[in-house]
Amino acid sequence: MTATVNTLKLIAEQLNVLCQKRATGELVIGNSQTKGRIYLLSGRLLYAKAGIHETRRWNRITKRLVPDWIPNPKELHDAHMWEYQLLYQGINHKQITVVQAKAIIRAIAQEVFFDLGCYGNATIEWQENSKQATEIALSLSLSYLEVDPDISKVVALQRQWQSAGLGNLSPTLAPVLRTGVNPSALGVFGRYLNGQSTLWDISVQLGKSVTNVTKALIPLLKKRIVQLKKITDLPHPLAGMDKAASSSARQSRGSQEPSREGLIACIDDSPVILQTLKKILEGAGYKTLAINEPMRGVAKLIENQPDIIILDLVMPNASGYSVCKFLRQTSVFEKTPIIVLTSRDTLIDRNRAKLVGASDFLGKPPDAEKTLALVEKYLEEIAEKKQTTDQIPVDVGVANSALSRNL
Repeated sequence: MTATVNTLKLIAEQLNVLCQKRATGELVIGNSQTKGRIYLLSGRLLYAKAGIHETRRWNRITKRLVPDWIPNPKELHDAHMWEYQLLYQGINHKQITVVQAKAIIRAIAQEVFFDLGCYGNATIEWQENSKQATEIALSLSLSYLEVDPDISKVVALQRQWQSAGLGNLSPTLAPVLRTGVNPSALGVFGRYLNGQSTLWDISVQLGKSVTNVTKALIPLLKKRIVQLKKITDLPHPLAGMDKAASSSARQSRGSQEPSREGLIACIDDSPVILQTLKKILEGAGYKTLAINEPMRGVAKLIENQPDIIILDLVMPNASGYSVCKFLRQTSVFEKTPIIVLTSRDTLIDRNRAKLVGASDFLGKPPDAEKTLALVEKYLEEIAEKKQTTDQIPVDVGVANSALSRNL
């Protein structure tokens, strides 16, 4: 039996004992580099963390299981177990069900168990506390009878991983293409080999097992066409708010103009990007309109008529170029500033976006200072050019029909 499977076996044995004792506390599994934690409440699994890529994992799994849900981190009390707070928020606002929340917890726990099993020379320590059980916490927590099959699945996945010769690799690493190699020459993998997505991320995006995805990269790794590197986690949901506010304050210092109000529409299929933009913009005092499915969001755009539109160019169910072109052909948005969001900032991409009416460009992931600078720039232009005009009515049904034809 491999050391990995041994680690998982030890974790399972500890959990079994603690669950029988109805224990409350944290099972800490770690090595010299990082520590993961399994939270128990009255002998039930509350949540699990691997000590690495917590935000990436949360975003990846929530997008897969509840793609239409956009949590609001502004309602978080603090950073402690923020994922659980967001789940409670989603249930309380009737945005997700208890069943969906438990599915998220289980999926996260499975990934965490896999990553914890990869820890070399791991130590396991139990830290007891006396947290009081709440009704919602108990309804979301998992019994050992629910957790045990998940651990068995992870053990099977770890054995597949080892049998495929991947034992010295971790799914938390990100593949990056060697400089000078054309990504399009590598087919479906090419677009993901930019060092920004982990093997876990890519497996979800492709709908394939992480073992199969990694095995497919082995020939490229052996030829040194691709390398695997460690990457940082995505911004914490609470991060960036203070930065956005201070950035806005720095921009406004020295100016005698009063602060402007503005509604910014953000169109992106990724809840992660939408939430990042909301944090940046709302932290600076702007209102936002989040749309994660453009074909269904046209009515919202027409109803609210935002001052600025931030639009992702690459979405799985719609072309950002087509959406931009459609908006420009709609009288309501003919002159609305459209800032396109893209990770492919090449001259060809810029020219193509300009041809369909894009006003400006913003890199992914969005930077707070750059985002606010662009928004301020176009709001100032709007204020200077603004004249009293009658709004032109647009039939929402016709607009939706036209968008469907163009996508």
